[in-house]
Amino acid sequence: MIRATLLTLAAALLCLPSMAADKDGEWKNLFDGKTMTGWKANENKDSWKIEDGSLVCHGERSHLFFEGEKDAFKNFEFECEVMTTPGSNAGIYFHTKWQDTGWPRYGQECQVNVTQSDPKKSGSLYGVVDVPNPGLKDNEWYKTSIRVEGKHVVIKVNDKTTVDYVEPDGKPAFSADFERRLGEGTFALQAHDPDSKVYFRNIKVRRLK
Repeated sequence: MIRATLLTLAAALLCLPSMAADKDGEWKNLFDGKTMTGWKANENKDSWKIEDGSLVCHGERSHLFFEGEKDAFKNFEFECEVMTTPGSNAGIYFHTKWQDTGWPRYGQECQVNVTQSDPKKSGSLYGVVDVPNPGLKDNEWYKTSIRVEGKHVVIKVNDKTTVDYVEPDGKPAFSADFERRLGEGTFALQAHDPDSKVYFRNIKVRRLK
């Protein structure tokens, strides 16, 4: 009787969903609001500072790469809050990888720009799907969401979709100098120029299967 009861219990347990933690789908903060732990700036490191719980870029060109995990990001959902100051330009790169200097050669860029002269504005997939007016204002926080599944990219600004794009097979390079295609990699935030000052906070990501 006891043996039969134990067998029944074992069979029931096999039918239950696994209680092991599944890392996929769990949101993870990429910035603690106090330090640059997990992030690494390339050229002109002084262009990056922390102010009031935000990462702030202001200075000569520099890219701040997320180096906090060894596994590349492929399918994911990324979110952060951004605030631009008048005339500022920046960017959020994904599927990119570390390089010592220059504009990132790999991956794609979500544009950050409300009033700077570049006609490609916030919420654009830079040079691929360009948004002329996302309806934002400088000196106000807004949310940027980037979701990538395979070759499908969806970008939202304040929960409004600005990009819904599927990269075609065999997509040519962005130019002779830039391999701007989807694949896998990490994230990078951009300090564009000395006249631009942009804030980033509440930076988080979750992996998708």
